[in-house]
Amino acid sequence: MRPVALASGIHRLGPENASLQVRTYREGMAAKVGHDLVIEVTRWDASADLTESTVELKVDARSLEVREGLRGLKPLTDEDRDEIRRNIDDKVLHGAPIAFRSTAVRLAEADGRLVVDGELAMAGNTRPITAQLDVGTDGRVTGTVPLTQSEWGIKPSAA
Repeated sequence: MRPVALASGIHRLGPENASLQVRTYREGMAAKVGHDLVIEVTRWDASADLTESTVELKVDARSLEVREGLRGLKPLTDEDRDEIRRNIDDKVLHGAPIAFRSTAVRLAEADGRLVVDGELAMAGNTRPITAQLDVGTDGRVTGTVPLTQSEWGIKPSAA
């Protein structure tokens, strides 16, 4: 197991000292005409209390900004980005906040990853998720949490 360089106590994160991205991927027929998106969350805050083994995240759902459109037939325009943002806000998330609260935080024995179990509230639904986070020797934490839109009652876009 490699050493984890995270100090105990409370760590606060937000756009001023970290980044939070949402990446969407298209499948089937939509993959041929649409874009995989890279969306930056511009207003959010998180706290990790390593003494109490808790992690919380709060996201302003109206702060999602489309940064890139990958693998589309044509490049995204600023107008396309604005329309996508409006659709996410008006038709998908309805401006409701997104929140995560951990139920357990533990160090994985096998590879030294940090495993965070908890509940994610999004689009009016709350579901359990597990995140596996890599902790570098410098204390930098990175991770990916795969989600399926339909598990939160979100209908994937058809175009």
